[in-house]
Amino acid sequence: MEQDHDHFRDSIGTISDEGKRAWVYPKKPSGNWYTYRKWVSYGLLIFLIASPFVKINGNQFLMFNVLERRFNIFSLPFWPQDFYLFVVLMIIGVVFVALFTVAFGRIFCGWMCPQTIFMEMVFRRIEYWIDGDRGAQIKLDRQPWNMEKIRKRALKWFVFFLISFLIANVFLAYLIGSDRLIQYITDGPLQHLSILISLLIFTAVFYFVFAWFREQVCIIACPYGRMQSVLLDNKSIIVAYDYKRGEAEKGRKKFRKNEDRKALGHGDCIDCFQCVNVCPTGIDIRNGTQLECINCTACIDECNTIMDKVNLPQGLIRYASEDEIVKNEKFKFTPRLKGYSAILTILIGLLIGMLFLRNDVEASILRLPGQLYEHKDGNIISNVYTYKLVNKTNEEIRDISFKLISHKGKINLVSHSHFSIPPAALAEGTLFVELNNSALKGDKDRVKIGVYSGEDLIETTSTAFTGPRSYR
Repeated sequence: MEQDHDHFRDSIGTISDEGKRAWVYPKKPSGNWYTYRKWVSYGLLIFLIASPFVKINGNQFLMFNVLERRFNIFSLPFWPQDFYLFVVLMIIGVVFVALFTVAFGRIFCGWMCPQTIFMEMVFRRIEYWIDGDRGAQIKLDRQPWNMEKIRKRALKWFVFFLISFLIANVFLAYLIGSDRLIQYITDGPLQHLSILISLLIFTAVFYFVFAWFREQVCIIACPYGRMQSVLLDNKSIIVAYDYKRGEAEKGRKKFRKNEDRKALGHGDCIDCFQCVNVCPTGIDIRNGTQLECINCTACIDECNTIMDKVNLPQGLIRYASEDEIVKNEKFKFTPRLKGYSAILTILIGLLIGMLFLRNDVEASILRLPGQLYEHKDGNIISNVYTYKLVNKTNEEIRDISFKLISHKGKINLVSHSHFSIPPAALAEGTLFVELNNSALKGDKDRVKIGVYSGEDLIETTSTAFTGPRSYR
């Protein structure tokens, strides 16, 4: 019997006994939790769509230009030289996710994940508008291809394609920048065929995910469901079925009017299956914690509605921990949570410190590959270098010049002796460093070079200087 009871763990909820895709037709949710989730989702949708088009001090609010290795986070420009900051930021993200999973389970998936928000609050709502609720969708799917089915399918797929195309444009704005995207649109698609092809590929991917793959992303592709099984414990607050109250001594029983369920030894669960029908991943929450559960709270709202109809208390399905259900223990800030919180606080402090210590200018001066030193008149040794200066600020840095700090000598720029760097831009060029060979300690010395803006030293860097071996 125990093996039969755990049979649901042998396969995922979207696979039938024959091994085929079991299409999920979730009932349209409603209730207090769904209302809260709608407000959160719409706020995040506005943020997601607006972020690449909002500018602060001329910088895009969020941009992840992987091709050119330029990133803007909250309008602050970051360059490849700041990669260590991204490493710390990613570690903070992992610890943050672990902390919230230990405390509240897979709440990120149900409330903040873009996949869930687009699926449940955009595409699924369009489906309800065109095809109808759960029963109408099942009926439409089973009926033959008549004019009604063709009309609804064509309209739904067309709207899905349009929304996928819009999402692809927003996604592209994050990658290449909104200004460039708008410029490409203004120029016309035929002028930038490579971008158009990329856009259509992104559109096809989003259409495939939201029109067909759907909840399979959360169940199969996303590793978060497997992570939570490692991170959860009996004290984690999750969407849980109160089996103590719902099952009692003799288990569930269909509702009958004027029947004393407690006297008969039956629990409050009336086995109506509405919590299953409303679930977007097609699971039965009464089986316990499952990797398919995304903590979307749809089953909580539906169960509360049913409990109101049969005059039983709400909360048969609710946010609760295993210890709260079994031992009636309230949520506590456990040592495990304290440890994660301490690590997260230290990492955030480290990141803030690194941001404050980050130089406004990143300088890199390297000897030109394949070039030897040059022996000039007056016992002067000359080396040729390439320089790169990255302006990480939102302001122009003017009157840039180079000066030797560690040795007496001269620095000659190939093009001009002074120049400026535009905001969030890169300046590069070639320069010569000339030293008297008597100042060299060997055939390879390190020279320290200062980068100045006017009379202000804004950055220092060092590089190798080669000379004749005989001058050691």
